[in-house]
Amino acid sequence: MPVEFLGIAATADGTETTARTTAAFDRDYTLRLARAHEEHGWDRVLFAYGSGAPDPAPAAAFLASRLDTLQILLAHRPNVSYPTFAAKTFATLDRISEGRLTVHFITGGSDHEQQREGDFLTKDERYARTREYIGIVKKAWTSREPFDHEGAHYRFNDFVADVFPVQQPRPGVSFGGSSAAAYAVGGAEADVYGLWGEPLARTAEQIERVKEAARAAGRSDVPRIQVAFRPIIAPTEELAWEKAHRTVDAIRARREGGELIRRGRPAGAAPENAGSQRLLEIAEAGERYDRALWTPTAAATGGSGNSNALVGTPETVAQALLDYYDLGVDILSARGYHLVDDAIDFGRYVIPIVREEVAKRDAASAAAEAARSEQAERDRHQLIAAQA
Repeated sequence: MPVEFLGIAATADGTETTARTTAAFDRDYTLRLARAHEEHGWDRVLFAYGSGAPDPAPAAAFLASRLDTLQILLAHRPNVSYPTFAAKTFATLDRISEGRLTVHFITGGSDHEQQREGDFLTKDERYARTREYIGIVKKAWTSREPFDHEGAHYRFNDFVADVFPVQQPRPGVSFGGSSAAAYAVGGAEADVYGLWGEPLARTAEQIERVKEAARAAGRSDVPRIQVAFRPIIAPTEELAWEKAHRTVDAIRARREGGELIRRGRPAGAAPENAGSQRLLEIAEAGERYDRALWTPTAAATGGSGNSNALVGTPETVAQALLDYYDLGVDILSARGYHLVDDAIDFGRYVIPIVREEVAKRDAASAAAEAARSEQAERDRHQLIAAQA
């Protein structure tokens, strides 16, 4: 199966290790980072969402109008707009990008963060709302006839859009999470299911949970799986590990100095979302897993977002990513700590190795399938001859 690479579409240059030197939305930096991805083999970039951050939709439109091939994964929280309005926004953006949009729906894992924008639903209520919201957006994208809707969270009459996506029947829907409620919604509605990087065995368990949820929802297909990491690469293993420890030291220094606020929750508060809780549990149990997974980066941020690292030479990190590919992960998300330089280095030195090895695996799989088909045909002819 094909493999894809997802990077980050940051609108400013700050990270967990480095204070921001630009405005929150800097046109030149946003375009420079995106071009680094487009020119170095990446498939798409994520525009993330935060309550006080720049609006990702116009930022994505800005990029889409200036780049030719880079695809966009747009994060969106259902609490910030009505679903019919959102469907038109997404369809317009798919038009601007000439069919390069996927929408990542975020239920919201922190009451504190949701309440910043007036959302006081409980977590279970938010998941129910998200599922209803996605269903409405999908119908608005595809229905050429007016329709009514009366649900638990939304009610309207006689809606029909006058703008439809380039992609037919619709753009892709992405979802993520590590709770039972998340599996249920994503298993039912998502084309892509996103996970944070965990040890291989635990990732395999989560993939199975997503598949079970898809089957329970009556689907004949299953979502594609995406897994996210923070790669730390260098020419030698020794240099990579020195870089990894410098990275954690920088994160800790910024946190202790009060510069690093854990996303979505007050200082000192434990994470509410299952994904962050899992990252902290894994970090507490050990620092190193499998070929290259390293957890101190996640521990230092309090399990905030995509924060587990893959450490090593480009060859080591590529092989670690291939281990996840062999589990059934075909979208690999990666984001460094020096965004432009790391996007270039990862694109130059890691992506080609992974793509080459995936091509070899696909060729071997195709050859094996052809051999099985030939053998089955020979067996059929032998059976016919024996019965004659």
